[in-house]
Amino acid sequence: MARKTEKLTKAQIVENISQHCDLSKKDIQFVIDSFFSEVKRALVEGKTVELRGFGTFEIRVRKGRERARNPKTGEIVKVEDHGVAVFRPGKELKDSVWNVRM
Repeated sequence: MARKTEKLTKAQIVENISQHCDLSKKDIQFVIDSFFSEVKRALVEGKTVELRGFGTFEIRVRKGRERARNPKTGEIVKVEDHGVAVFRPGKELKDSVWNVRM
């Protein structure tokens, strides 16, 4: 059975960063929210977001299906082709977590 992993929230990230730099939590929160908004905007515009040393965010098209099932109701529905956001870790990130055991 897999061990449940601990979560790190955005609020905790803001707290951690505030301990290492001379910025207010409000300013750090603004920068983080702005960063996420910019990534989201770029993806919606069809752009790939490459963060060297970390990874790449991009949109891939998932093929639709004529017959899919709504898991809640059991109803048969048609699903159109649609975009999904994906993240590919970069080499440095892959190397950093290679030996992590859960």
